[in-house]
Amino acid sequence: MAHNVIAEAKRCLNCKKPLCRTGCPINTPIPQMIQAFLNGDINGAGKMLFDNNPLSVICSIVCDHGRQCQGHCVRGIKGEPVEVGTIENFISERYLDVLEIDCAPANGIKVAVIGSGPAGITTAIKMAQLGYDVTVFESKAKIGGVLRFGIPEFRLPKSFIDRYDALMRKLGIKIKPNITIGTKSFGIDELFRDGFKAISIGTGVTWPNKLNIKGETLGHVHYGVHYLESPEVYDLGKSLIVIGAGNVAMDVARTALRHGVKSVKIVVRSDRYTANKEEVEYAMIEGAEMIFNKAPVEITDKGVMFKDTVCDENHKVVSMSDEATLMEADSVIIAVSQKPSNLILTETEGLELTERGLAKIDENGMTTRPGLFASGDVVKGAKTVVEAVEQAKRVALSMDRYLKGLSGSEQGKKKAD
Repeated sequence: MAHNVIAEAKRCLNCKKPLCRTGCPINTPIPQMIQAFLNGDINGAGKMLFDNNPLSVICSIVCDHGRQCQGHCVRGIKGEPVEVGTIENFISERYLDVLEIDCAPANGIKVAVIGSGPAGITTAIKMAQLGYDVTVFESKAKIGGVLRFGIPEFRLPKSFIDRYDALMRKLGIKIKPNITIGTKSFGIDELFRDGFKAISIGTGVTWPNKLNIKGETLGHVHYGVHYLESPEVYDLGKSLIVIGAGNVAMDVARTALRHGVKSVKIVVRSDRYTANKEEVEYAMIEGAEMIFNKAPVEITDKGVMFKDTVCDENHKVVSMSDEATLMEADSVIIAVSQKPSNLILTETEGLELTERGLAKIDENGMTTRPGLFASGDVVKGAKTVVEAVEQAKRVALSMDRYLKGLSGSEQGKKKAD
């Protein structure tokens, strides 16, 4: 493995204007990282990656490298691009075991992070590094959010999330599991009352979108995000229809095949998929069948009624057939994206939402309520892990500026008094 990584790293041209870096949503210093690695400074390369992206090892596994860094590599114009993800994974995983994080002196200022998915973990780590007293509030028994409960083990081993749990505790971050902020018991007001000076919401989008068609409540109809959380409790029978075109649909199909389903059909409304190309290829190699241009109009006890669709040059459905035909299956799983489920968005006074029901923020990541910030999918909708990390990094810096300004104004008041 190490030899292959070294050989791959040597293929890097160390471009003066690295397109690979511009293709990365978090602007990873790829050439510099690779050169440090080749020069024998693997810890320096690891620190470079971690400082830029605390979830570097996770992103090296789940990112769509073909569309991002590797897809922009100049070597890919006439041949194979440098496998940046492989190099990043080798360096980041090793560094996670040996890293020593430099933290600013503790300032005693309490910060709350609600949710422990990609955005929440990133915010918590960055704020702890800046010297803040961080508490993470997680509604489930373990941290991870979509990383633990939405991505199958065969794609992302849970042991990685456990290592981040240990890292966060090592940094002094307090983790409160099994508590949902936004209920009648505990809300934002109680957190501010108890001395938290700034709060970050990173609860993601964990509630499935519905198709809003007849038959959706039948006993053999399920939702992708629910199924992936605990696939072992579902009895799907021998045949399954998965409705959706994204990574969740691919994960559902591959998981179902691993749990004994013999026939899996992934049915897409339009003429293209939105999932990573690699994930689609894996799903098909493992036995799933992709069917395009079919719009579900009703679910019955025997399967799904579909109408044929026609798409324009922008892949939007412009017309459907008059007649619907039955596609038989024992079970149906709907995987057509997600939306926020946490009452924190609808029950918090002073918090405005967008038309999509997401948290409305300003350019600094602050919501319409002072001191309350938000990042990740709860702001943008269902996006990628690396996009959530990138935004959470910026929000952490904004929280730091806000808190320093708040501290300065409080000291000014004391002097005036």
